[in-house]
Amino acid sequence: MAGTVRSEQEFIAHVQSGGVVEAGDWMPEGYRRAVIRFIEMHANSEYMGALLERDWIARAPTLERRIAITSKVQDEVGHAQHLYCLLEDLGRPRAEVLSDLLEGRSRYNSFFHYPTASWADVGIIAWLSDAASIIAQKALLQTSYGPYRRILPKICWEEAFHVVHGREIMRTLLSGTRQQRDMAQEALTRWWPRLIYFHGPPTPAEKDADLTIWKLKGRPNEDMRQEFLRLYIPKIHKWGLQLPDPQLSFDEPSQRWRYTQADWEQVRLIGRGQGPASQAQLEIRRRAMEDNRWVAETLAPVPPAQEASR
Repeated sequence: MAGTVRSEQEFIAHVQSGGVVEAGDWMPEGYRRAVIRFIEMHANSEYMGALLERDWIARAPTLERRIAITSKVQDEVGHAQHLYCLLEDLGRPRAEVLSDLLEGRSRYNSFFHYPTASWADVGIIAWLSDAASIIAQKALLQTSYGPYRRILPKICWEEAFHVVHGREIMRTLLSGTRQQRDMAQEALTRWWPRLIYFHGPPTPAEKDADLTIWKLKGRPNEDMRQEFLRLYIPKIHKWGLQLPDPQLSFDEPSQRWRYTQADWEQVRLIGRGQGPASQAQLEIRRRAMEDNRWVAETLAPVPPAQEASR
């Protein structure tokens, strides 16, 4: 597309006809900002989501489970690595992105602002939140921004393995002792309300108009949430687990699930760093970055002027 599009009208015609946009192509400034916002939110969520499970590596009940969760955490951090590279190609330096994250100026999914309390949490997060992630990411597989489109299949493929990992943790707990089954139910009870708002608030079509025209958003939030509910509520019930929502019911005429609506203003505040574990998680990242700063400084390229003076 480079050199052929020089106006927003031509750009819209290009993406609407199935055209792909590359990092070096001309693009409207609003489009560039929207792509950066999408990818940065995704990258930060992968990066911070890994923290929920990292602490359970040493506490996994068996060596096999320890290896599996270590691999999962590595995958999540690897996803963030790929996505931060895409941001750098768009002129958003990684150091700037991480600084904004650690100082609370940028966001990540509200789901990841909570602490984990038991091994069952690891199962719920992998089984259900990664399933919700796949639904959101598959909705972007035909996004108009080429570099993002090309990395998403790899991320979805790896997330599918994470879902299996979580499902097997839950299967083991639910076939175990009464204490293990109670642990699984308690974890689901705590995390279910957060899963309901995983895909974000229902948004009117006009609010997403530009994103739709630019082919940056494939599906409305509520459609993705309904797909998640349609796929996973039967699985949860089949395993004998109870969902903690007295308003949860299936409406036959509309073929949609009804549920207790989230306090979306509270969800927004959580996403801005006011969640139960937001600051503790960010402080861990700050300490890790400070403790390992010497590595980055050692590996940093030497400026040409200093190289010449050696």
